[in-house]
Amino acid sequence: MLRTAAIALLVVALSFSQEKPAQKTPAAKKPVTIDAVVNAPPSPLTPITWAPDGERFIFTDRGELSLYDIRSGKERSVIALDKLQSAAIAAPPSPVFDWTNRRVGEHEVQWFADGKRLLVAASGDLFIVDVGKGRFDPLTQTPEAERDPKLSPDNHFVSFRRGPDLYTMEIDSKVVTRLTTNGSDTLLNGQADWVYPEELDLDTAHWWSPDSSKIAYLQFDTAREPIYPQVSLLNARGLLEPERYPKAGDPNAEVRVGIVPASGGETRWMDLGETRNFLLARIVWSPSSREVLAERLNRVQNKLDLLLADVSTGASHVVLHEEDPQWINIKGEPRFLTTGNQFLWTSERSGFRHLYLYNIDGKLEKQLTSGNWQVEDVKGIDEVHRRVLFTSTEESPTERQFYVVGLDGSNKQRLTKGAGTHSISLAPNAAYYSDDYGSLSSPRQRTFYKTDGNTARQYRPAESKTPDEYEILPTEIVQVKASDGTLLYARMIKPAGFDANKKYPAVVTVYGGPGAQYALNRWFGLSWDQVLAHKGFVIWQLDNRGSTGRGHQFESVLYHDMGAHELSDQKEGIQYLISQGFVDPKRIGLYGWSYGGYMTLYTITHAPGLIKAAIAGAPVTSWRNYDSIYTERYMGLPEDDEAGYKRSAPVLSAAGLEGTKLLMIHNVEDDNVHFQNSIQMAEALEKAGKQFFMLVYPQKTHSVTGPEYKQLLEAETNFFEENLK
Repeated sequence: MLRTAAIALLVVALSFSQEKPAQKTPAAKKPVTIDAVVNAPPSPLTPITWAPDGERFIFTDRGELSLYDIRSGKERSVIALDKLQSAAIAAPPSPVFDWTNRRVGEHEVQWFADGKRLLVAASGDLFIVDVGKGRFDPLTQTPEAERDPKLSPDNHFVSFRRGPDLYTMEIDSKVVTRLTTNGSDTLLNGQADWVYPEELDLDTAHWWSPDSSKIAYLQFDTAREPIYPQVSLLNARGLLEPERYPKAGDPNAEVRVGIVPASGGETRWMDLGETRNFLLARIVWSPSSREVLAERLNRVQNKLDLLLADVSTGASHVVLHEEDPQWINIKGEPRFLTTGNQFLWTSERSGFRHLYLYNIDGKLEKQLTSGNWQVEDVKGIDEVHRRVLFTSTEESPTERQFYVVGLDGSNKQRLTKGAGTHSISLAPNAAYYSDDYGSLSSPRQRTFYKTDGNTARQYRPAESKTPDEYEILPTEIVQVKASDGTLLYARMIKPAGFDANKKYPAVVTVYGGPGAQYALNRWFGLSWDQVLAHKGFVIWQLDNRGSTGRGHQFESVLYHDMGAHELSDQKEGIQYLISQGFVDPKRIGLYGWSYGGYMTLYTITHAPGLIKAAIAGAPVTSWRNYDSIYTERYMGLPEDDEAGYKRSAPVLSAAGLEGTKLLMIHNVEDDNVHFQNSIQMAEALEKAGKQFFMLVYPQKTHSVTGPEYKQLLEAETNFFEENLK
């Protein structure tokens, strides 16, 4: 966000006297409380869906679809969503819980190419909405939900899934064609299993060809995936809710790529070589609709083949091959240029993710970016001006800025202004982009720019009510030099009324694992960290080696050795914090969730005496318990490194817990890190004669939400206050 000046509100008493009007002193700001956190208003920066002209967009606001025009700055309501929801046919409740992964990305709103109509999914049915008149026409009204709908590029058809099978509907006639007929509980057509979206960021499993004649889809055979016995215990009788979930070393789903005519007919299966014990991470159509690109990884994900398959014959060949001594991160997808003869590729082969332009024969034509920084996301290709638009860490690993570079690697320049974090959404014609910008000192705001860098219009200014009403204590980015000279970044919040001559208790928050970064120059706002800081705690969080944002070498130190390197850096961070003189080394707490819960348990069982009180939320306690794709990427197969799996498991080091008060927290039906992790840790601690506390929730997610969230924050806050003060 652009920085905004604090506004002093002066209330002047109206008077006809000659005396100077009295000036009311601004009210003192409130401390951040748990109530303030749980009742925080939703962000006004809701996701946007660009219109084809790139000058308007649809967004959801207070239960309505609304339209905003960038040129005029005007917005208006299009339709209330409850009208569509009321017109939908309610689906009967499922007899079993649907464990669809939270990362599946179904598009609820899509534009027709004419820019006048929307395809909207609401309550399981599909509707066409007239943007100008606000009227709607039901496409489907069925008791079975239409999932993952997609408009064909020519807008004549819409594809969707009912259950585990794919369908198309001709929009004008509303004639429905079933494309697959063999779907079942274990054979999923155009539907991913649980682990692919979670660990490969594959948010869909079917794709239209550019000419709208065919659909490529993934078929998942999950019959060999083991079943984890989730059980709901909230009624008189326990209800079994089985979840298919492959753990490290278990059989994965067998996945293959099929091409089926949009009007129905036989599926042609692509011959991509051996696919059992391989992963198919991405599917991309060529502009000609005659080929698809497929990314195939070996099971432990250190070898990648990019294959080009002929959709008429199924034959394929390798276009590009990559290997890495540790693992290959999958991010984004190859992007064809419209000629079909070239594609944009990103790779970490240099140690940092950068942009490469290849021809379709697999010859490298040009490396577009280089340096000791990483490309974060490709936002689009502007072929008219022969350039690529992307975000990166070039300015600083604690920032995200927006850049443009020519397709010949020339004229790279930064488009965004202001130190901090810029989240970008690029219009389809690359004429405009939205910039959601915030920093440590500035709440997020959204501004629209032209891609020449000129401001088009401020859309949502920085939200001022929260910082005006509450005392948001400053977050600082701190640089810590490790003993080997490596520069590490941390974030710190000092307590309210900070006095450098006092000794404060500290709460160290840890995540520590790959794929995450927390020491960022961004707006944190109302948070539990602020609650603790107002109660007199120093807040500290360090991004150790193993976390993201610093290049592949920085991240890959934990390869086959999770826990040890992360702990070494965390210990150096804590010693740095103590050396500042205002933290009591005998009153340090540790908090982490998920991988952070794992690191919490690993720390207190391997570094006795360092931590006085610790909270481990939803922790992995043995990597044998976690999903196959994630775990094997970093640890390999259990049979190939049994010692590494044992060495990294807190459940096997429970006897090392000494002098630390421990609270473990977990949802009984956590779909991601299963409750069995905490049960196994509890058993190990009990057998070792170690005392601990445990807080259990009945939810079916990896986090605690709803009314229980307030109770959770109260319990965590009380635990640290009772044990660190």
